[in-house]
Amino acid sequence: MDLQRARFVVDGMDCADCARRIEERLNRMGGVRGTTSNTGARTVTVEYEPDLVVPDQMRAELGRIGYLASERDSAGQLHAMRAGVWGTPFARRTYVSAGCFGIGLVLLWTALPDAARLLFFIGALVGGWNFMPVGFRALVRGVLDMHVLMTFAILGAIGLGEPLEAAAIAFLFSLAELLEQFAVRRAHDSLRGLLSLSPERATVLRDGEERLVPADELRPGDLILLRIGERVPVDGTVVEGATAVDASAITGESIPVDCVVGDGVMSGMRATGGFAVIRVDRPRDESTLARIVQLIEGAEARKARSERFVARFARVYTPAVTAFAFLVVTIPTVFLGAPFDLWFERALTLLVIACPCALVISTPVAVVSGLTAAARHGVLIKGGETLEELAAVRTIALDKTGTLTYGHPVVTDMEAWDGRPADELMGKAAAAERRSEHPLARAIVRGALDRGIDIDRHRVAAFAATPGVGVTAMVDGEEISVGGEQDVQLGARGETAVERIEKLRESGKTVLVVSSDGRPAGMIALADRPRVESRETVETLARLGIRPVMLTGDDALTASQVASAVGISEFYARLRPGEKLEWIERVEPEARPTAMVGDGVNDAPALAAAGVGIAMGAAGSDVALETADAALMGDRVERLPYLFRLARVSRRVIRQNVIASIFIKLSLAAAVPFGLVSLVTAVLVGDLGASLGVTANSMRLAGLRPRVRP
Repeated sequence: MDLQRARFVVDGMDCADCARRIEERLNRMGGVRGTTSNTGARTVTVEYEPDLVVPDQMRAELGRIGYLASERDSAGQLHAMRAGVWGTPFARRTYVSAGCFGIGLVLLWTALPDAARLLFFIGALVGGWNFMPVGFRALVRGVLDMHVLMTFAILGAIGLGEPLEAAAIAFLFSLAELLEQFAVRRAHDSLRGLLSLSPERATVLRDGEERLVPADELRPGDLILLRIGERVPVDGTVVEGATAVDASAITGESIPVDCVVGDGVMSGMRATGGFAVIRVDRPRDESTLARIVQLIEGAEARKARSERFVARFARVYTPAVTAFAFLVVTIPTVFLGAPFDLWFERALTLLVIACPCALVISTPVAVVSGLTAAARHGVLIKGGETLEELAAVRTIALDKTGTLTYGHPVVTDMEAWDGRPADELMGKAAAAERRSEHPLARAIVRGALDRGIDIDRHRVAAFAATPGVGVTAMVDGEEISVGGEQDVQLGARGETAVERIEKLRESGKTVLVVSSDGRPAGMIALADRPRVESRETVETLARLGIRPVMLTGDDALTASQVASAVGISEFYARLRPGEKLEWIERVEPEARPTAMVGDGVNDAPALAAAGVGIAMGAAGSDVALETADAALMGDRVERLPYLFRLARVSRRVIRQNVIASIFIKLSLAAAVPFGLVSLVTAVLVGDLGASLGVTANSMRLAGLRPRVRP
């Protein structure tokens, strides 16, 4: 039977323990075949058999254990949390608890103990209500979780006649939980910021009239207008005019990119110059921006190894400390005749320490911070597991074309043979080629513009293109032809010209001869040359201890030239896609994990087989986004060192958080039987302090930026 998928936003699912309990509850329902939770986005995705169970039944089941669930919209957008954590009922109860606790302390210091005790009692109950309802329901089901432990601790302190400590536990633990919720949601701010880059409305051209319509109503084929300062609402293609766009939010490019007729634009880009008419290629919910957000949300559900370790540790740690608490109160009082109140309070302190909240957020907050920091700089990482794999990479295989090279022809040489300046001949050749859609023609036009040559000053007429030969046009009254099959005999200089052309062709370049009124006047050479940043990138990777290897389908001569130019000593040429896959499969067991960098299309098999597949220039490419484990959204190979640095720093932060959390919890637990830790200290240090510490440490990742020139 075909399975269907439902996705819910679950109010109150703010920790790994909550997520585990929700998953277990749903998985017990008949017809549910699998669940995946994402505590950061507070979502649960359920695969189910529609004939056996429906989403309404799942929501009702979650309601029975104290969670309010609502279905997500089909576009997969993040749930709008306008009020944030500070406007929720949980937060309001925390404020009341804090007020009662603070005023109670003032009254206690001013010799009004009865009024203080009353306020402490109220504060304990109000703050405790953040945990008690769920705790009672969990206790009935025989589940030992954080809510049960907090309920015992608060009611136990009240039973001991210590309302001050009960109020302190309720307030401080509520505050700790509130800060944990804020930390997780704060880590998503950049992701929610991506969504805001897509405008809600767009100017569409219909029946010759401009109309302002909601962006959600745009459909493929619609024509929209893009003016300076406006953002692109959907993915599309320029069909009229020209514009410069700021693509930094998508690809990390810091310099605006010129877009002319035929060039693609993506949702979220901002026009910085010019005016263009854009043909819509995809609806809004299938745009590159929406895909990035969906993939990052999905990535957060892919748990890192350290996160799985923490979950397993917490499942053992909590019941173990709880059992220890039972022994602490039982052995001294029953067998040794010690005071019950004293040892019962110490047992309650252990119950507080048994709550693993700071521990279970130590990894996900760091992972979310790392993923969103990377996304802001044009790098997509699909999950904490990939982040940890990247940190362990010591061998990286790089495809040549489109990765180390530009992947398209660029002008490398130009010469004029008839005595005129080379720029003048280049300008006329570009003017003639401007009406052609051939990749070599576009490269010549782009080369002339890059050299500052004014093409618009030339008058072009009688344009004609011959497939496989070239183009001919009247440029300023002069017949200009550009092609590869022309007579280059130039009298006494003919032999020199032929030798020059042959030498360029032997070096892997394409040579086009430019003729004026039927006579050869010069030549233009083009090649797919190495990126300017490739050599520095390779050198930086080597300094990071990563061995670079180049894999290419080109001939050995071209491969050798490119490898030498970028500083790679180990390369393999004439490899078909299947042979690249074989190379990865041979090396991966020895150098695990190996990273493979490619375009995500021809290299898809190798990307999938590598320990970490990294797609270059993935913006707008569904194949690249789906195939790779990580993706550089723009054609910026220099982002690779940043990717590995971020992964290594993230791994270090995660380990620091986990080790510190476990050390603090175990140290406090060991000190409790000796009377060295009070209830309030357990909450202040073991939960609030530890939570603040791991959160602050994780947020450092947000400030990690690429160390590259713009």
